[in-house]
Amino acid sequence: MEVFEYGHRDAGIVLVQPVDSHELSLIENEVRAVRALTDKDFSLTAVKVSDWNRELSPWEAPAVFGNEAFGGGADEFLEKILGLTADRSKAFFIGGYSLAGLFALWAVYQTDLFSGAAAASPSVWFPRFTEYMKNQQIRCSSVYLSIGDKEEKTRNAVMSTVGERIREADALLHSQGINHTLEINKGNHFCDPDLRTAKAFAWVMEHSEKI
Repeated sequence: MEVFEYGHRDAGIVLVQPVDSHELSLIENEVRAVRALTDKDFSLTAVKVSDWNRELSPWEAPAVFGNEAFGGGADEFLEKILGLTADRSKAFFIGGYSLAGLFALWAVYQTDLFSGAAAASPSVWFPRFTEYMKNQQIRCSSVYLSIGDKEEKTRNAVMSTVGERIREADALLHSQGINHTLEINKGNHFCDPDLRTAKAFAWVMEHSEKI
């Protein structure tokens, strides 16, 4: 597992983010954007994902684009990430973009070690995920959701449900009294992932009950 650290190592807040190669190339810009949005001191731990569809998917599911199915390896990947959260004097937030955003949202149903989930344009179209949310108890104090206003305008039958699913997730969190927000960004899924993720992390830091 490759881990890259940014920001102030001694900070009391640690942001944890699974990334692919493209997101890693944008991470320093993301860190600058987070700093511009909050005055809270933080470090960011970027965890390189070697097999995106396997390591970030909470359970197995058929391919929705191309031929690569989802391998359901999130449990194993989360165990590796939890190994980075040993310092209980710090507040940890987990976040990510796209399938990593879904992973972050799923992770806060598995453990209470994260103070918030920064789920930027999360892949909530993932089969049965909002149903899973209905039957589980979230274990963090702040959740950020976002979506691009063109994301659901796709010809892919599964991915086009993302708008309906994220509104369903928003309503569910509201009904449960969870401190959260849903932000609608301009553009499709591929617009400004670094800036969208920065906004997500800044929001959960500012709205957490634990720091």
